[in-house]
This record gives sequence, C-alpha cells and structure tokens, in this order.
Amino acid sequence: MSYSGRVTVGGRPDVRELPHLVITKVAVGGMANNAYLLRCRATDRQLLIDAAAEPETLLTLVAGSLDTVVTTHRHRDHWQALEEVVGATGARTAAGRIDAEAIPVPTDLPLDDGDTLRVGEVELTVRHLVGHTPGSIVLIYDDPEGHPHVFTGDCLFPGGVGNTHGDPESFRRLLHDVETKLFDVLPDESWIYPGHGNDTVLGEERPKIPEWRERGW
Repeated sequence: MSYSGRVTVGGRPDVRELPHLVITKVAVGGMANNAYLLRCRATDRQLLIDAAAEPETLLTLVAGSLDTVVTTHRHRDHWQALEEVVGATGARTAAGRIDAEAIPVPTDLPLDDGDTLRVGEVELTVRHLVGHTPGSIVLIYDDPEGHPHVFTGDCLFPGGVGNTHGDPESFRRLLHDVETKLFDVLPDESWIYPGHGNDTVLGEERPKIPEWRERGW
C-alpha cells in the first residue's frame, strides 16, 4: 500500500519504503505526537525521532537494535517516553545543543547546525531553527534517488510554522530560519514530516509564506 502520512493514536503505523531507507510513522500520546523510526536498508541500523509517549508502542515499532533517539526540541510532549526507550534499548540520545539542558534525560550527542547524523549508511543533515524553542532542530535526508525528506518537529506544519506563543520576535526568527534553511535551499518536492498531524510538501506551503508573514503566526 502507498504511504499517506496519515496516522492516528492507537491506529496502525504508516510505512514509507525508499531505496535506502524505510520510514515508519506512528502517532502516540494525548497530544497525538508523531514519532518516526528510520531504518537503513543496507545495515538494519535504526534511529528514532521523538520518543514522545507510549514507550511500549515505540519499542514494539523498533523490534530490534536501536542506535539513536533524536529529540527535536525541549517540549515535554516530545520526550515523555525517552527514558524508558533508552533504558530498554541502550540507544544514545541526541538533541539540539541549546535545548539539551532542558531535556531531563542526558544528551549523549549535542547537535549543531550543519552536523551530520548517521543511521547505518544513510546520512541526515541537522539544521538548527530558532523560534518555537531556542534549540529546535530539523533533520534532512537528501535521498540520492529521489527528493529530500525533512523531519521538522514543531517548526513547520501544513499551513504554517510552529507556535511561537505570541512573541513577534520569535515568530520573525522562526519564519526567517524556515525560509532560509528550508524553502530557499530545498526543492518543492521535499516531503515534510511534522511533529503532529499530516505530512505536506514544500511546494504546497511555499505560496502561503506571505500569508503567514502577514498574519504573524
């Protein structure tokens, strides 16, 4: 079956089969957070993005060796299952350097803008986006046989950037970073995997940027 990116809490995960990477998306917890399991086809090494909630669900999803758990940002709904998942798997933890101190589980690998993170033979590029939190990160997989795949946490969704809690400067900074580090450098076909809700593509969102800037959120 084709991948849709539409998942619900308690429902089945959705799986995307790429030539070198398998992406499994699942929704967990009271805030319907998305968690993403990335598996390198060549090595079977695995990386989890956001151990948000329901550790039993996430551990069933992993069903094997887990190398790394990446937390996209400091907000509690994105790391509630982190301690349990790391305790059960021995995986190392990774997060944006600036947000790491606010995550209760110690961060083994603090990440900076432009860093490379590996899952087996697959490389992910880290981009630091300021605004939703000071140290939010997104991960970009530039598929050599297709288009980029971007895991945006709470920085970019269908219809707008993440919540900046009514702070105009934080909104300005987040919109700037989303534009310069995503829209200005990635093609319209780039697939967006957000921290909540359905997926989108950059080309669908690009014409809406002036509207976002005008409304201020």
